[in-house]
Amino acid sequence: MEFIETISGFLWDSWAQWSLLVVGVLFTVWTRFTQYTAMTHGIAVVRGLYDDPNDPGAINHFQALSAALSATVGLGNIGGVAFAIGIGGPGALFWMWIVALTGMALKSVEITLTMMYRNTDDPNNPSGGAMWVVEKVIGSKGGVWKPIARIIGIFFCITLLISAMTGGNMFQAWSVATLSHEYFGVPRLVTGIVMAVLVGLVIIGGIKRIGSVAGKLVPFMCVVYLISALAVLAMHVTEIPGLLWLVVSSAFRPTEAYGAFLGGSLGFAFMQGMKRALFSNEAGQGSAPIAHAAAKTDEPAREGIVGGIGPFIDTICICTITALVILSTGTWNRGPDGVLTDKTAYQEMFENAPIDRLPREARVRQISKNGDWAVGSKVYTILEVHGASHRSSGQTRVKIAGEITDVIELDKANAAIEYVVEWDEIDFPLDKWTATPTSLTFPDEHAGNVFYEYSGPNLTAHAFDRQFPGLGRWLVSIAAWLFAISTMISWSYYGEQGMIYLAGQRSVLAYKLVYLLGTVYAAAFINTEDEMIPIIDLGTGAMLWSNIPIVVVLGFLAVRCLRDYEGRLRRGEMIRRNE
Repeated sequence: MEFIETISGFLWDSWAQWSLLVVGVLFTVWTRFTQYTAMTHGIAVVRGLYDDPNDPGAINHFQALSAALSATVGLGNIGGVAFAIGIGGPGALFWMWIVALTGMALKSVEITLTMMYRNTDDPNNPSGGAMWVVEKVIGSKGGVWKPIARIIGIFFCITLLISAMTGGNMFQAWSVATLSHEYFGVPRLVTGIVMAVLVGLVIIGGIKRIGSVAGKLVPFMCVVYLISALAVLAMHVTEIPGLLWLVVSSAFRPTEAYGAFLGGSLGFAFMQGMKRALFSNEAGQGSAPIAHAAAKTDEPAREGIVGGIGPFIDTICICTITALVILSTGTWNRGPDGVLTDKTAYQEMFENAPIDRLPREARVRQISKNGDWAVGSKVYTILEVHGASHRSSGQTRVKIAGEITDVIELDKANAAIEYVVEWDEIDFPLDKWTATPTSLTFPDEHAGNVFYEYSGPNLTAHAFDRQFPGLGRWLVSIAAWLFAISTMISWSYYGEQGMIYLAGQRSVLAYKLVYLLGTVYAAAFINTEDEMIPIIDLGTGAMLWSNIPIVVVLGFLAVRCLRDYEGRLRRGEMIRRNE
């Protein structure tokens, strides 16, 4: 885990994030704001007005967009947004918007590029992706360029497989297993096995079955989720303008600690927004072009324009509504759920103990009805750090995580209960903190307060429950299952295409078995958010940095193609076939 965290930290360093944003702005200007074409002409294409059954491809434009969205509209829209807001504050949402807007142009370019050089030897089952682009453009020069192109293609496929197994598979399985265990007591292993079976039944049918399932599942799950979220927002409709202003203003100033929120700097909000937006909509990652490559069309730019709709639906629509639910219900900076029974004595122990010998056990009394408090439940308390600050966030507060190990019944008649909490060991590594703290104390407003720990998806579910008790329990659980399965089947196909490039068609069956075993492993054996986040950051970051150089170097080909297509569109040369 330390090795993974180190690599993830390098991939997501501040210079890397600013570089990605610059690339998005570059293609926005270079394509002359192709976002507008995506939201006008792209909608007409998705409606089938330009479909031709005689064009090469396996699925229509709507199914291709649905297959790509089924990979992006997943737990990132539920859990990822909660991570961003809970850690980075409201300002993180603003940076998610920026990434999505610039990502529309970036995704149009990378999809157009893939469509120009996809493999249509079998016109009913075409394949494409950055590896084939490099092979056909650079490798076609011959000589030393051919092995160079092969090496670049292999590297891209390796990062593709890492991302497919981590963010596309393991994160989804872990999130659903966490929710199912938290709300319904379903053993994590059982969830993993059931998910593996369901996903396996779909992916054995290839892209045609994936496109068919996605075309039905994605619209249904989006509509159900959005209707429920809008019902919550309707109860807070007068607050929405203020919340939107909070999002914008928080993006350009540090956000103070309050309630469960630890506080964060402007740069930290930017970093969290970038990470979660890119994980959510996958712009620049090179994954979506693999799904779009199967579309029926003889116009590469047409499918590229359709692909530009994806980040808008995924991030600007669904992620924004999720974030507003979390903000409007006060979930992100909620108050405490419990309190230490003897907080005065406990404070004295903190003040008098060395940092590496903090008291490991305490008794807690529940003061809210939030969370299913029981043996094994996770909680945390917040301490003020003196003499040091967190390097990334600028925070001077730290969460001390703990687990309930016993329940003590004090008065059965009055249902008086105390919970025994064992706190995790804590350290302050100098690569993350500016110094070793001189002491720890409770913040004035948090004297002995204890918070119930919600993982990303659970935090979103709790936000729904705060408005309509019981809604989050069922809505988010059902949505999580649907979102996760749709994401996993699409990412399985992405990884499959990488394996075909690396080792041929014969490798696909073994890959699918390993993929499904990864589902079971993540559900059953990855326990905490701290273990999961570096894994998904590794997958997303590695793939971004293998794909972005390809798009930057060869993107001029796609920009030229897009401009030519849009010029013919303006001149009325495009024929609508299905009005």
